[in-house]
Amino acid sequence: MNTLHTCRLMMKCSYLTKMTEALNNEIFELIAAEACKQGVKAFVIGGYVRDFFLQRECHDIDIVVEGSGIALAEAVGKRVKSRVAVFKNFGTAMVRYKHIELEFVGARKESYRSNSRNPIVEDGTIEEDQLRRDFTINAMAFSLQKEDFGELVDPFGGIRDLNDGLIRTPLNPDQTYSDDPLRMIRAIRFATQLNFTIVPESIESIRRNKSRLSILSKERIAEELNKILMAQKPSIGFALLDECDLLPEILPAVSDLKGVEIVEGRGHKDNFRHTLQVLDNVAVESDNLWLRWAALLHDIGKPATKKFDPKTGWSFHGHEFIGAKMVPRIFNQLKMPANEKMQYVQKLVLLHLRPISLVTDEVTDSAVRRLLFDAGDDIDDLMILCMADITSKNDKKVEQFKQNYTHVKQKLIEVECRDAVRNFQNPIYGELIMEKYHLPPCKEIGVIKEYIKNAILDGVIPNDYNAAYTLMEQKAKEMGL
Repeated sequence: MNTLHTCRLMMKCSYLTKMTEALNNEIFELIAAEACKQGVKAFVIGGYVRDFFLQRECHDIDIVVEGSGIALAEAVGKRVKSRVAVFKNFGTAMVRYKHIELEFVGARKESYRSNSRNPIVEDGTIEEDQLRRDFTINAMAFSLQKEDFGELVDPFGGIRDLNDGLIRTPLNPDQTYSDDPLRMIRAIRFATQLNFTIVPESIESIRRNKSRLSILSKERIAEELNKILMAQKPSIGFALLDECDLLPEILPAVSDLKGVEIVEGRGHKDNFRHTLQVLDNVAVESDNLWLRWAALLHDIGKPATKKFDPKTGWSFHGHEFIGAKMVPRIFNQLKMPANEKMQYVQKLVLLHLRPISLVTDEVTDSAVRRLLFDAGDDIDDLMILCMADITSKNDKKVEQFKQNYTHVKQKLIEVECRDAVRNFQNPIYGELIMEKYHLPPCKEIGVIKEYIKNAILDGVIPNDYNAAYTLMEQKAKEMGL
């Protein structure tokens, strides 16, 4: 159901009175009872309240206490016979109850130093705690007090903004975003996930405060980018990052794709808009985060390779090679691990043009084998990316390309079934060559293995041990071994 439509349906309910239906759960009554015993006030706050109105499931529930959150957590944990995880440095505690995670924290007020997003924390009231929240839709709370159990506590009009589909800060946005600049990216993330609009004063404030991103850890930025990428329509987030002037600060290689250059009346397409469309196309087909990263980065080599020829127009020859070289630097800048995920993204960026060369009827089985060998188990993801890369406004052209790719996919299936190249393992291994010819580790071993591999991929010999062994002996003889 559409998010805004859902909110308006909820507006028809009398939720500004009692919200006992939202708290119709024994765990809330138990928390309320234990809070009453301790003489403290407790509230459900944040995501659970927001998601109640959006009719979204939420299994992480935050409880804020005017008193000790840890003490209340320990009492609740004892009642439900669940271990309590205490984090004294943060003044928080966590209790698992069935499929729910409950996090307890004391109400607090915060102040910030200019060079850090880590606040100076003091004990506070529920009002002061709500004031420190990032957005009005995340500052709403349900009371757990006996006298007003379930009542909505909403001093900043969060329910109004939820109904109107708006992202707004409780405080002056300059203070909110300067205090904790991660909130700028979080605003964009929530707008993307919920398909909400960031209010104009926040957009302007984010632009003014963009330099504050420098105090953030790259890991936290990457975490928010991943959440944007996993949204139903991730292009919304990257368009907003651009609109708010954050994209050049966070992903300059993607920002550099923007714009159209015209020479002699001929221009190329806007590669930034194209990239966002490719990203959305991939998101429709797959929830693989790293495939979405590949979609975002697949054309980043284009600015460095852009050339204009009066006869042929614009070209970006070799952009896939340049782009693949840029991937490790981007991962390193964002402090993302240089592991198999990065290598996967790099591989897809490098190979994303290869299937295009296989769309003619004259393509050889050798070319198909080599693509299967180079892509390996990632061939299906590569084909998703290649199909997503078709973004022409010419419907006939798009349909023709799709037919071509269907033809390529069929060829891939046929060759793979016949030759089993996808997970190719050379039948001849280095130890065998060393033992046969009494060799120490040397370059001749690599020469023989590469010769056999190419012979199999080119269809000169079948992919089996006996044929490969015979060819090894022939090659070794030629090399005088």
